[in-house]
Amino acid sequence: MTQSYQLFSKNTRAIIYNLQVNAVQRMLDFDYVCRRDKPSVAAIIDPNAKQGGNHKVFWGTKEIIIPIYSSIAQATRRHPDADVLINFASFRSAYATSVEGINEPTIKTVVIIAEGVPERRARELAALAIARNKVVIGPATVGGILAGGFKIGNTGGTIENIIESKLHRTGSVGFVSKSGGMSNEAYNIIACNTDGLYEGIAIGGDAYPGSTLLDHLLRFEANPEVKMLACLGEVGGTEEYRIVEAIKEKKITKPLVCWVTGTIASKMKGEVQFGHAGAKAGASNETAEAKNRALAEAGVIVPNSFDDYGLKLRETFDKMKAAGQIPERTLPDTPAIPADYNALKAKGQVRKGTNFICTITDDTGDEPLYCGIPMSKVVEHNMPLGEMIALLWFKKRLPAWGAQFMELVLRLTADHGPCVSGAHNTIVTARAGKDLMTSVATGILTIGPRFGGAVSGAARQFSEAIRKGQTPLEFVNHMKNTNVNIQGIGHKIKSASNPDIRVTLLKKFAKENFPKTPHLDFALEVEKITLTKRNNLILNVDGAIGILFLDLMASGGDLFTDQEKAEIIDFGILDGLFMLGRTIGMVGHFFDQKRLRSGLYRHPMDDVLYDLPEPSELGYDW
Repeated sequence: MTQSYQLFSKNTRAIIYNLQVNAVQRMLDFDYVCRRDKPSVAAIIDPNAKQGGNHKVFWGTKEIIIPIYSSIAQATRRHPDADVLINFASFRSAYATSVEGINEPTIKTVVIIAEGVPERRARELAALAIARNKVVIGPATVGGILAGGFKIGNTGGTIENIIESKLHRTGSVGFVSKSGGMSNEAYNIIACNTDGLYEGIAIGGDAYPGSTLLDHLLRFEANPEVKMLACLGEVGGTEEYRIVEAIKEKKITKPLVCWVTGTIASKMKGEVQFGHAGAKAGASNETAEAKNRALAEAGVIVPNSFDDYGLKLRETFDKMKAAGQIPERTLPDTPAIPADYNALKAKGQVRKGTNFICTITDDTGDEPLYCGIPMSKVVEHNMPLGEMIALLWFKKRLPAWGAQFMELVLRLTADHGPCVSGAHNTIVTARAGKDLMTSVATGILTIGPRFGGAVSGAARQFSEAIRKGQTPLEFVNHMKNTNVNIQGIGHKIKSASNPDIRVTLLKKFAKENFPKTPHLDFALEVEKITLTKRNNLILNVDGAIGILFLDLMASGGDLFTDQEKAEIIDFGILDGLFMLGRTIGMVGHFFDQKRLRSGLYRHPMDDVLYDLPEPSELGYDW
């Protein structure tokens, strides 16, 4: 092992191998309560992140970024100040990645978390570390902690346990054990019976750890800040006898409280192996009783049982304190760690105002709700598309004729040939090699007063005229005098002698199904006046849709309030009907162009494409 007694300080920085979100955040929370100047995690290595990246974490209440690299070499090159590699690699890759870390000049300590590393490989890692004058902690370790300075991974548990065990500030006790779980328990015992921990290490439970109990006790012996030693051994192996020899040779002179766990094994029949790979007595001298006896004979303070471990710590500490060997230590102010929002939310202890509120759908339950109606019910009752649109747009269930009207609009606006602006832009963009979303978006962006956007414009103008009590002639004259075109009136190609079949179908449906059509009647009177000016100033499809939707809202009784009617018109919601319908055609134009350019089928003029089955053959009753 390296001759330096201090592996970690308040400035130690580490590189984490494998993205361990909880471990990283716990390390940073520890840093924050210890009032470190810099986060202890310098970088993260994610071998699957070929391009690297960043990981967002909390530093107190602020969020900071920790860089992610794809290799150890890249991380150490960018962060030469980081001298600890905390290796969370699986047992399959722990050996190779640890060798790589040991061989990096800037890395001094490698911590191997993985269990199950083959014993031969573990011995090779230990030998390589000695040859390179490096330190290996593990395998099968939870790590260690320098109280008030640096924490490895999940050592010490949650931040609440850290503070409860006084690990956020410096104490006088140097502690080492094999077991990570027992070390966390020991930190609490030490905190309750002394002034707290200075440094604690769990070397790991494997038979051949990279560093030993004695290695770390010798470091603590050499460290003037460590005043007394504490150790937990376990049944199996002979490591504790090396401690005995070190005491006899005066290599360890500080008071040492030690207990070897596993004394229960002698009360059980047959050979017993505990949880760790090395916790198995293969000979009489490897039993817990034999090792405890040898330690006591060497002058180590050995309790009668683990129950007395805290008592012996307290007795030893009090004697040293009375002799003036323990300095006075003041408790630093401990900044509060902000509670994690998600954890508090799960406990029902916090509420947070939303950035956005949605009142049409809800996905917090077992299934999405459309305005309170479960999606399964929508499917089960075969809800018409027009009624679903009404739920999501207006939060209302329309009468059957209203839903049918909306579906009729979608059918009539699905397409009107390749030359209108929306279809044309979609075609051009598709032929330029763009994707579906981009191509359709270029078509949708052309919707305006001259292409589809007149739906809302016509509804607004005609609604205002009727609200004011204007006659059709007064309305026409008013628009002329203010030099404003009447939206919904006029067509480039169609005329009174060559009517638009879409408008004819809409008028026919309304007259046969709507309870009343005051707005349509008004518009048709306006059309009679405008036709005296020019033969093409007819009610067009945009105007017919907008005006008939006014009649739909007016015919629904109390279904729409006056405020709702005004909002639907003012927000331009009615243009959505045109946009939704026309998007169907735009997607078709995109697909058509892609197939044409790929040569998958002949030109649309080939009559084979028009050899379609009759509707009745497809099950439609037209």
